Amino acid sequence: MKKRIGVLTGGGDVPGLNPAMKEVVLNALDAGYEVLGIRRGWGGLLWYNLDEPSTHDYYIRNLGRNDVRRIDRTGGTFLHTSRTNPQKVRENDVPDFLRNSDLGHPIDDKGTMDYTDHILKVLDHLGIDVLVAIGGDDTLSYGVRLSREEFPVVAIPKTMDNDVFGTDYCIGFSTAVTRSVDTITQLRTSVGSHERIGVFELFGRNSGETSLISAYLAYVDRAIISEVPFEMEKLANFLLEDKRNNPSNYAIVTISEGAMMKGGDVIESGPADAYGHRKLGGIGEIVAENIKKITNQHVLYQKFAYVMRSGAPDSLDRMVAMSYGNLAMQLIQREEYGKLVALQGGRYTTVPIEIVLTGKKRVDVEAYYDKNNYKPKVKDFLGVPMFLT
Repeated sequence: MKKRIGVLTGGGDVPGLNPAMKEVVLNALDAGYEVLGIRRGWGGLLWYNLDEPSTHDYYIRNLGRNDVRRIDRTGGTFLHTSRTNPQKVRENDVPDFLRNSDLGHPIDDKGTMDYTDHILKVLDHLGIDVLVAIGGDDTLSYGVRLSREEFPVVAIPKTMDNDVFGTDYCIGFSTAVTRSVDTITQLRTSVGSHERIGVFELFGRNSGETSLISAYLAYVDRAIISEVPFEMEKLANFLLEDKRNNPSNYAIVTISEGAMMKGGDVIESGPADAYGHRKLGGIGEIVAENIKKITNQHVLYQKFAYVMRSGAPDSLDRMVAMSYGNLAMQLIQREEYGKLVALQGGRYTTVPIEIVLTGKKRVDVEAYYDKNNYKPKVKDFLGVPMFLT
């Protein structure tokens, strides 16, 4: 009987997910496996009702060559995604068919439930022998849970913040930086034409790497990152000086959405998601307003947001995504489960999936950032990793 592989994507979409899945599917079929695609990430398993056949048709796809033939030509994930955490399902998010069932276990006094027993039962019902989970540290944290339950899991890291612990590179990072650099270059025409100060807010919760690397590659005047709290007046005065020293009379700063002023907090809004995160964003607008007040200069504020994660992957993300997909299948063929495929020191490798829970990947401030002047600064290039991580 053929072994069956399940594949899913969770969390935010990034370019490169589809090429990674395509390689998993093609290599699996060549090796004699069957592949099931699970729609909407962990949500597809949580909402799968064993007593309602229509949920199978909605959440599960048999994947053959024709199903993945063209998916690498576009960004995002053709299986769709969600931010579902089956071991922490809030009362309002519990599927009706699971309410009052013996497949859930309460984890607090607010009605939050752990439905891992249900997930394992669904995986068994589907005949899935091993699961390929593609996601960031939140999505992969549940992969760790399944691995601890002795269900075979192989993980592929993705996030444009590039902050999954245990790997130098996550799918989506290169394209996010490429989009950001291109957008910064294009916006120079407006910022320069109107002789303004440009404030550009980029994604980055715990890691300021996208702000740092985009600023470095686009020759931006100043870069604010999540790791270093900044002084508002100091930043404003730096930018005013940069503007005056520029023959075109403008200046630009990039800022991570997770950045904070000294003595302040990260700007968040809305309720927490299934992983305890509230929506980030807005620090750029606050900075823009303060710069205008302090310098009496016109300011152009732009939040890059989903522009960074939209569209097809660039060549580097294609290469890494395809290589990760291949490596994941090689692990499965060797029955080496509970592993995360990774890049370390410029070489492909694997690490225990548990590593994603052991820390937060952040910018090495001492090596790559001038925290006094709010600028990218590589102290010594000899022996530095390709991605400055």
